[in-house]
Amino acid sequence: MAPITQDSIRNNLLRSLPVEAFASLLPAMEPIALPLKFCLVESNVANSHVIFIESGLCSLVAGSADGEDIEVGHIGYEGMSGGHSLLRVDRTPNRTFMQVAGHGIRVPVPDLMRLLDDPAVNALFMNYVHCCEVQLAHSALANARYTMHERLARRLLMCHDRITGDDLPITHEFLSLMLGVRRSGVTNELHVIEGVKAIRATRGNIRITDRARLESIAGACYGLPEQEYKRLIGFRPPASS
Repeated sequence: MAPITQDSIRNNLLRSLPVEAFASLLPAMEPIALPLKFCLVESNVANSHVIFIESGLCSLVAGSADGEDIEVGHIGYEGMSGGHSLLRVDRTPNRTFMQVAGHGIRVPVPDLMRLLDDPAVNALFMNYVHCCEVQLAHSALANARYTMHERLARRLLMCHDRITGDDLPITHEFLSLMLGVRRSGVTNELHVIEGVKAIRATRGNIRITDRARLESIAGACYGLPEQEYKRLIGFRPPASS
């Protein structure tokens, strides 16, 4: 396996670290495979590591006491699992698992905590926490004020932002969890969006064929959190594979 370097990795947070901070954290970094359904954060279990996503897509899911689940966020190479650790919280009632297989870089929580003593590093990660909060707030806004048609387009755009390429290997079951609706409702809305040639849906895959049209469908429920991430953290394109 090739050695980890700041130029070769994909994760935008690690790429955004000051060079000296990255070098300090490097001995604690461990590559990890992230297969489908792999659990990165268990509900109400203290996590020993955080994982910086290099490829794939993971879901942050909130669950109720009576077994109802809904996705409240997802993470790709722009972020990390275990974000509650940045707030010095050892566990969360939410869980995080892989919806699209990939790989990542695992770091022990104590090593990351020591790095937060650096003001520049702390600012980077607090900005990331803020961006996650803004994204969550806009998910609540979308759920309350926008149609399922618009919300589905928003979610597909968010997946597209986090997965390299135009093919999204996601299922109707996953989209149902995202939107909090039945699978039949997801299928109907996909047919509508496919009808205007913004996507092409096949079994277990959705290809984005016209992103601009998808953004037009999503309208105002997509874009502000993405602008906030760009403003505060910036985006450094992933290194070539």
